Amino acid sequence: MNKLHSLILAITLCIGSVSVATAQDYDKGVAAYSAGDYQTALREWRPLAEAGDAAAQFSLGLMYERGKGVLQDFAEAARLYRLAADQGHDNAQYFLGYLYDKGLGVPQDFTLAIKWYTLAAEQENLIAQTRLSVMYTLADGVPADLTKALKWSRLAAKNGSSSAQTNLGLIYEYSNIDLIGKNAMAHMWYNVASANGSKEAAEWRDEIAVRMAPEEISKAQEMARECMSSNYQNCGE
Repeated sequence: MNKLHSLILAITLCIGSVSVATAQDYDKGVAAYSAGDYQTALREWRPLAEAGDAAAQFSLGLMYERGKGVLQDFAEAARLYRLAADQGHDNAQYFLGYLYDKGLGVPQDFTLAIKWYTLAAEQENLIAQTRLSVMYTLADGVPADLTKALKWSRLAAKNGSSSAQTNLGLIYEYSNIDLIGKNAMAHMWYNVASANGSKEAAEWRDEIAVRMAPEEISKAQEMARECMSSNYQNCGE
């Protein structure tokens, strides 16, 4: 399980669209889950999930995927995620896509994985955007598609994903298409990703710098400063 996947597991239990009438019970489940009291969380969430509450369906799905308070059951997790995903719950859409991506509890199906990832990504779900950017860049389960790789990488990078920022660096450095200022753009994104904690990006920034003129490096560094100071909105494009 990658770091982004773990991160979203930690934060999504605290969000979701619950009605005023059920919010108190849902929040009791959140508090219990966070304290490791999985039986109380199960008791609070199951009736809400059965009544059609998307956030409770998603949270209960997490319990089955992780085997917390219940036997691990990917098929049941997929069933619950699908109920929430069909209601537009973006995190449920991402996790359902993940199960199809990996073939857990459902037959491996990259077409369905892309479908659910895309629905989540269109709702600005960062981890879904990042996964799509990698899949289209590396031809991971789908044919490589530079246009889609750039689209999702740019969106995720501008939403702060260091993985997507690194991926943009790779696209600019290695793409066969003549992208304007590709070395400077690659250096800039590697530099930004490095500042956000990516060790690989730091190494690749220094490797590409060997092939760049000093003035080109200075330009790339200036672009990286502007990119970060603008909260990733002005990034040389």
